[in-house]
Amino acid sequence: MNNFLESDDSTPQKIVPHLWFDNQAREAAEFYTSLLPNSAVTNITTLHNTPSGDADIVSFNIGGHKIMGINGGPLFKFNPSISFTMNFDPSKDSQASSQIDKVWEKLMERGKALMALDKYPFSERYGWVEDKYGLSWQLILTDPKGEERPLIIPTLLFVNEVAGKAKEATDYYLATFKNSRRGSITYYPTGMEPEKEGNVMYTDFMLEHEWFSAMDSSNTHNFVFNEAVSLVIECGNQQEIDYFWQKLSAHPEAEQCGWLKDVYGVSWQVVPKEMEEMMSRGTQEQIDRVTQALLPMKKIDVATLKKAFVG
Repeated sequence: MNNFLESDDSTPQKIVPHLWFDNQAREAAEFYTSLLPNSAVTNITTLHNTPSGDADIVSFNIGGHKIMGINGGPLFKFNPSISFTMNFDPSKDSQASSQIDKVWEKLMERGKALMALDKYPFSERYGWVEDKYGLSWQLILTDPKGEERPLIIPTLLFVNEVAGKAKEATDYYLATFKNSRRGSITYYPTGMEPEKEGNVMYTDFMLEHEWFSAMDSSNTHNFVFNEAVSLVIECGNQQEIDYFWQKLSAHPEAEQCGWLKDVYGVSWQVVPKEMEEMMSRGTQEQIDRVTQALLPMKKIDVATLKKAFVG
């Protein structure tokens, strides 16, 4: 029996992580859905005549948490600036300790450990791993005495030019999204150089009923936020699209097909919820018309997409 804490089906997932692959989206989705119970590939749609050629969009869920992937070509590569934390809760699953070891072993196949799976001051069992596709995961045995958290939490690491901005950024996200609140927050104390006293060691926060976490790091890193991992905001209407576009877009040169980049460098996609319906249930001809209507857009115009879908 699956005892993992799953997403609340009564609250649809409004913010969906989106993974950019070269050409391994289908293979990766099959791999990720093999990690845990209550996981499945839910849809595959092929877009024709995109700048990257034919591109598969794959929707899947891991333990009830919805994720999307695309075969977009070799433009962007995963790095640890956005990772996915997996919470294994002994109060929810008596086999949590053995489960974390099993998932770690699978993720280590052709992967590499960024922090070894071991005991740390903050957890009896924790490890940070980069899988064979380059995507980063943090596996942690959670404290059953603490407030419950979902199985998977996207985690943002603020480094280099945005190191020290985790508190500012998360405050901004909390003010931008509804149904939001901060969970815990801890700061680096003195004596942890090169980390700076007062920067965020760890915080978690809820946006639209979904949990995220963030950290600062003043160490020298050879990566920054990029488009390999973006966050898709599924909007109910054009007014909502306009709102998030105005609030989040800070780099006009990054605006394309509903994609934008915020002031901290995090990539978002602001899309109509109806687009998923069009792409998953439309005929190939309808999907092709919507794709060609979408490609010239920066901010998405819902009426134009609907017109293209109808033909």
